[in-house]
Amino acid sequence: MTRNGGFIAVIPARGGSKGVVNKNIRSLDGKPLLAYSIETAKECGRIERVIVSTDSQDIAQIARTHGAEVVLRPAQLASDSAPTEPVMLHALDELRATDNFEPEYVVLLQPTSPYRKQGTLDRCIDHFFNERADSLLTVCESHSFFWERDNKVSRALYDFKNRPRRQDIPDRDRRYRENGSVYITRTSLLLSEKNRLGGSIALYPMSEEESYEIDSPFDFWLLEQIIQNGNSGADYERI
Repeated sequence: MTRNGGFIAVIPARGGSKGVVNKNIRSLDGKPLLAYSIETAKECGRIERVIVSTDSQDIAQIARTHGAEVVLRPAQLASDSAPTEPVMLHALDELRATDNFEPEYVVLLQPTSPYRKQGTLDRCIDHFFNERADSLLTVCESHSFFWERDNKVSRALYDFKNRPRRQDIPDRDRRYRENGSVYITRTSLLLSEKNRLGGSIALYPMSEEESYEIDSPFDFWLLEQIIQNGNSGADYERI
């Protein structure tokens, strides 16, 4: 009989990386990049188990050192082109097979989004429940003015003759960028849709400094400045 749980965190961290070699275990302000997401999950009282999915023994060792469980994934789930959902589903399969355990909710934490303020994950879960959502993603409000170009014809996606001030943009016209930091999904939805998003989808806006993703050596430098200087701005008002 399968034993049911509440929330687990799944942190995908494969060994290969083209942009930055050994990115997931490279030091960021004195500790491995992966450690930040593990610590975020372990600091959240609702997370019962923290699972790092990897194909690398080096990553597995670091994950265990920082208090996470490890699921070793097959090579076909660790290629450059492998999507994340099969990795999440594989982790669920392993928990059922080895421990007769299945959570009700899966929290996906991307290790390349290391900076999350204390309590952010708890607030994401609160928002998930308050919205009665089936899935949730974190976003960052975008204040950019976008254009598109088709057949050498340029078109503004806003009224450039009456350029609005940021504070005057009505709520219905605000735009949000998916920042890749936190996803929450009902397990039943993940199993049926094979997608982390579906059903009633909630958005949780995060601050700009929490929304940087690491993909280059410069990003490591930038995130170190943010981590060392702490929070320099107020939280965004929640949706």
